Amino acid sequence: MSKYLVVVESPTKAKTIGKFLGKNYKVVSSMGHIRDLPKSKLGIEVEEGFKPHYITIRGKGEMLKELKKSAKAADKILYAADPDREGEAIAWHLKQYLENNPEGIDPNASELCRIEFNEITKDAIKNAVKNPRPIDVNRFYAQQSRRILDRLVGYKLSPLLWKKVRKGLSAGRVQSVAVRLICERQREIDNFKPEEYWTLEADFLHQDSLLSAKLLKIDGKKAEIPNEAAMETVIGGLKDAVYKVILAQKKQKNKAPLPTFTTSSMQQEANQKLNFTAKRTMQLAQQLYEGISLGGSNVGLISYMRTDSVRVAEPAQQEALDYIENTYGKEYCPAKPRQHAVGAHAQNAHEGIRPTSVQRTPLSVKQYLNQPQYRLYKLIWERFVASQMADAKVQTTNYDIEANRCLFRASGNIVIFPGYMKLYKNDDKNNVLPEVKEGEVLTLKELLPEQHFTQAPSAYTEAALIKTLEKLGIGRPSTYVTIIETVVSRGYVSRKEKTFHPTELGIVVNDLLMEHFPDILNVEFTAKMEEKLDQVEVGDLGWQKILEDFYGPFSASLEKAEEAIGEVELVDEVSDVVCEYCGKQMVYKMGRYGRFLACPGYPACRNIKSVDKDGNVEEKTLGESDVQCEKCGRTMVVKKGKYGKFLACPGYPECKNIKSIDEEIGVKCVQCGGELVRKRNKRGKVFYGCQNYPDCQVAYWNLPLTEVCPECGRHMVEKTGKDGERIVFCENKECPTNQKAVKTKGRKKSTNA
Repeated sequence: MSKYLVVVESPTKAKTIGKFLGKNYKVVSSMGHIRDLPKSKLGIEVEEGFKPHYITIRGKGEMLKELKKSAKAADKILYAADPDREGEAIAWHLKQYLENNPEGIDPNASELCRIEFNEITKDAIKNAVKNPRPIDVNRFYAQQSRRILDRLVGYKLSPLLWKKVRKGLSAGRVQSVAVRLICERQREIDNFKPEEYWTLEADFLHQDSLLSAKLLKIDGKKAEIPNEAAMETVIGGLKDAVYKVILAQKKQKNKAPLPTFTTSSMQQEANQKLNFTAKRTMQLAQQLYEGISLGGSNVGLISYMRTDSVRVAEPAQQEALDYIENTYGKEYCPAKPRQHAVGAHAQNAHEGIRPTSVQRTPLSVKQYLNQPQYRLYKLIWERFVASQMADAKVQTTNYDIEANRCLFRASGNIVIFPGYMKLYKNDDKNNVLPEVKEGEVLTLKELLPEQHFTQAPSAYTEAALIKTLEKLGIGRPSTYVTIIETVVSRGYVSRKEKTFHPTELGIVVNDLLMEHFPDILNVEFTAKMEEKLDQVEVGDLGWQKILEDFYGPFSASLEKAEEAIGEVELVDEVSDVVCEYCGKQMVYKMGRYGRFLACPGYPACRNIKSVDKDGNVEEKTLGESDVQCEKCGRTMVVKKGKYGKFLACPGYPECKNIKSIDEEIGVKCVQCGGELVRKRNKRGKVFYGCQNYPDCQVAYWNLPLTEVCPECGRHMVEKTGKDGERIVFCENKECPTNQKAVKTKGRKKSTNA
């Protein structure tokens, strides 16, 4: 019997934490949320104070049965879900379920059963277990309020869109605001009219050096040169001018490092520097947080990765300072430990994202990480250590050069002490200017006029969109991934060359919602709703109050929209892909599984193409083969499908003949000498069979090796064990060799295969 049962969210986390606690603890996983609102109906009694009706999530019955069994056998249950609103809700629902409490009632609300930790290390876990607290009901109410708000908007607006626009559409309290931002930016781009302007640069000879300066002012005002004629007038006025240095100024300034990462800044930096999407970044960060096997023991490499704070705990700060002094020298440590300013919208409940130990340098753990994990960990580690280092010292030099009515300026800088830049590089480069004194007259080498045109605003990249959402207070860092994935998957937005652009569907839906539900898409309204949710979390506002204030006006707008909106004629978005069968421009359509390209000549032409999440054609035809179709005589083509490459007749749909492609693995069959090939069965499972089938029916579920068993002469095969180790054994289950399968990488031998 386990004295304590510890319930966490993920199996990986359970495995890591289980190794830190003794035999009196049993650590199990709930696999995330166990209850949610039903998908088939609203699940909210609006007239009864917005009472939610939660149901057990489908597919979790067996897991919950085992969980309840473990709970009955334990003396004490500790709920160790993530330290945020979602985690608090998971803990609350688990407690309700395991204690058989009526829905919404907790007779033992003051029980010390909730444990919380910011990092998965032995010390952090043991400290959390020693200091349990009651479940924070206000934090749970904040999560519940958000869930109900999103459900009301989604389940009330979406049917309206199905009825008036197209089936399968959805609207969301936050996602619709994101679509609005993208639509508005696209309109700015489309309506932009470039304007001409000119700049002037002067190159001067100074001893053996070249000094370049830019025209800054004309007659004491900012130089604005609209066209070539105006530029010719300026250059004419400089004919025979004397270029005199009227100011030679040198200043030293300090540049402070950026703070350690928040969720948002990590997503932005990983997108810009590593080319990771926000979703990919969070997946990798979750892996680093939950635990990586380092030489046989699991340990979390980073602190909790869903945070909007840059606060750093004093022990972590001191460890960083000790590392900096020992590695770079005392001069690289600041005069006193740094505390970076916290943002206006930050909840500040957790620390910023940092390594759990600075001593685990990226290089020291590289062998245990895959390449994406290593790159993200290196970014997090370097950003944190640099955030605790001394300022960089930069000397700036400015020369003002006067010539008739014009003032030119030359600027340069020298990094005289790198400080944090020793570790965390930025774009600052040395630009050394020659020594020039005030009153000195310079020799003009040439004037360099250049024509420019104003540029349209840039379309949002993923990093720029996240930055804007955070700045406006829309959503929370933990929700940005879901927001982006939703608007793309619904077909409202497409990615083109890493930037977001609204589709025709996105524009139509956005315009409709803007006209009839301006509050839902109002940036300020949505941001204030986030602030109210924060107030619920700290107990300053009742959760039902914000729902009442929202639902009354929303319900009235919904009734008006039902009457006012007619059926919307949706024009298919035309792509630049030409149908190879009839020559028409293919159009984007929405299907059950998302967007695809279809020929507008349907039903005469039924050509369709799959597209990726960015709307680009997924090339499935890889080229011609040397195989003739036995049904129609055409040369078959190589295509790529769900389970890999296969042969298909190009005469589809008239001829639907397909063949599998056998992929040789470089191993000969021990029975007939033929090649063994990689195949898939009807369910998609990989197996290995002889190429001479059906004459030779040798087949294996595990990968055959070139070596044969010394006992029975059959193939040796290999498989991957639970811990990722490679296990080699004889494919003959009756063979005695099967009882001493070898695990590689120095692991102990297995007792069976």
